[in-house]
Order: sequence, then structure tokens, then C-alpha cells
Amino acid sequence: MNFIIIAVLVLGTIALVSSLVLYFVSKKFAVTEDPRIGQVIDLLPGANCGGCGFAGCSGMADALVKGADKGSIDGLRCPVGGDLVMNKVSDLLGMAMANTEPMVAVVRCNGTCEFRPRIAEYDGLHTCAAMHSTCAGETGCGYGCLGCGDCVAACQFDAIHINPSTGLPEVDEEKCTSCGACTKACPRHIMELRKKGPKGRRVYVQCVNKDKGAVARKNCAVACIGCGKCQKVCKFEAITIENNLSYIDYNKCRMCTKCVDECPTGAIVKVNFPVRKSTANIEKTESNIKEEEKA
Repeated sequence: MNFIIIAVLVLGTIALVSSLVLYFVSKKFAVTEDPRIGQVIDLLPGANCGGCGFAGCSGMADALVKGADKGSIDGLRCPVGGDLVMNKVSDLLGMAMANTEPMVAVVRCNGTCEFRPRIAEYDGLHTCAAMHSTCAGETGCGYGCLGCGDCVAACQFDAIHINPSTGLPEVDEEKCTSCGACTKACPRHIMELRKKGPKGRRVYVQCVNKDKGAVARKNCAVACIGCGKCQKVCKFEAITIENNLSYIDYNKCRMCTKCVDECPTGAIVKVNFPVRKSTANIEKTESNIKEEEKA
């Protein structure tokens, strides 16, 4: 009986000493989290998409609070929440936030079945990553879209779908949050984030083919051939030619669309611009007005 009592006392003493040690250690090495981090997390959308450059919303919140302590949160932005969320965060942290232009994902390939004929048949794992790692795809263009939909699978916001008639992905700009997941998923870097532009208007080269002009045109009728005509007509030095491929800098582009009219293959596209009336329609309208005036 005494043995049992002694054992209980010894274990009780060990437990008491251990609890005291743990208590003092917890106080000594306690890490206090800034309460603002939790408040910022509550304001963020919780998508944890990584579009901000951090592993998740908690990482973004921590960076925002640390940035506020240093006096600036410029360069930190939640693409999902956009300006609405960032304005709330900046108000919470008492910081001024620089206005940033919204971005949107674009598909830099227009090689539909019509323009890019199929010359082979791929019989393997139906992903762009697998197809890209094993061969050039089912067409002669080794740079164009593979159409397996890795970008669709990567998008958490249902903003990308494969058009069954063209075999190419299409982006719903109203749903796109510019998180960048599709750009990371595409093995050929066809998906690109660009400024959404005023009224959603954008001008860009819808091709990433770096082959020489003759080869590129042979494999795709609407490929950029690096002729440089767009570069010559641009007055704003927004267009550069590198590796037989034209590229438009959206920070310099003033969207005059002269390059679109000059491109001989139609590789440069303009989005959300008003449709120009043809000369025939204008003449017809003018004649109708004259007839009405005579009547």
C-alpha cells in the first residue's frame, strides 16, 4: 500500500514540476502574433490561389502587416479581391495604396484547326504537360497551344474553357482574377497576364512562334513571321522583334491599332474595340440621308 502511495506522490511531483517548467518555457519563448494579421485574413477572399506571390492568404496578410510597419504596402495586391479588398486592407492598416490597373489573362495563340493543320495523332496522357514533354504536339507548330486544358484545370474561378470548334482556350474576362495560375500551368507559356486596358481594350500579338518566317507560316497561317512591319509603323516604340517574334509592351502601347492593320498575317489582334464602319456602309448611309432630304 505504501508503495502505491509513494508512486502516486512521485508521479504527482514529476507532473507538477513538468507543468511549472512548461509554463515558464511557454512564457519565455512565447511568440505573439500581431492581431492585425487575423483581421487582414478576414478581409482577404480566402482563395489561397497564390496569385499574390505568397503560399496563401495568411502569407499575404503577414506580408501586408510587415509592409505597413515599414511604411509601404506598394507592390502587394490580392488579384482575387482586387481594389475593393485592397482598399479595405489599406484602411485597416492606415496605409495609402497606389492604384494598380487590373490585369487579365490572354491566350497568345490563334492557331485554330483552320489555320494550323493537324499532321500527327497523339495517343498518350491527355495533358499539355505530358504532350509537351514527349513531342511537339499534333501540329507542325512546336510553340502553339496543345489544347488539353491544363489552364482550365488550374483555374479555380471557372474563367477558362476550351472552345470545341477551335480547340483553343477562351478566357472570360469578367471571371478572370489574374491570379496567374493558368500562366504557371501552361508548359508553352501561351497564357499571359496583360493589363485589362481602358474599357477592356487590348492589343497584343496572338502568337509565340519563334521559328523563322517561312517555317512559321508553313505550320500556321496566322503565325507571326517577324517581318517588322508593325514595329516600323508604331510611333511609341511599344513593339520589339526578338527571335523572329513580335511583342507589344502594354505599358508603352497607346492602342492606335496601326500595327493591327499593318500585320500581313493577322497575328496582332485588338479586343473590345468598336467595329469600324466600312466605306461602303458610310457611302450608303450618306446616300440615304440625301434621299431623305430630297423627299
